[in-house]
Amino acid sequence: MDGDNRREKLLELLRAAENPVPGHELAKMLGVSRQIVVQDIALLRVQNKNILSTNKGYMFFSGKRTNGRCERVFYVHHDDGQVLEEFDTIVELGGRVLDLFVEHEIYGQIQVNLIINNHQDAEEFAKKLQNSKGKPLLELTEGWHYHTVEAASERLLDLIEEELMKKHFME
Repeated sequence: MDGDNRREKLLELLRAAENPVPGHELAKMLGVSRQIVVQDIALLRVQNKNILSTNKGYMFFSGKRTNGRCERVFYVHHDDGQVLEEFDTIVELGGRVLDLFVEHEIYGQIQVNLIINNHQDAEEFAKKLQNSKGKPLLELTEGWHYHTVEAASERLLDLIEEELMKKHFME
């Protein structure tokens, strides 16, 4: 399969996937190395294809919110030992954590896609954070950071906000 056909197949796989697909799985499906997948993703991004990189793999993002869900950005504060509690608070009330971003005084906005859908995702992320030698982004801003949260209704987002305030993640 030539490069153009492979990249088209890669887009089809990502569009069909409901969850992020790890690079090594895409490589296996396409019969190429993971490095070829990374290069293909870079080429597709240059063509303005909406491919997100998450800590769980790649996913296609249409950029449209036609699913009837609502989004809200929450400005929160905590240390890295409270990540699991924060995420669980959100997902247990029907939210989905789409990203994390910080406003850095030198670099400006730094954003990463998370896609935390449930307790298992939250737990996996917290374990990865605990076992990593890397530092979380929230350490750049003394614990202050933003999350874009998606939920089925504004009322659920209100409940999430109330609970985050009760647990002192928000002021």
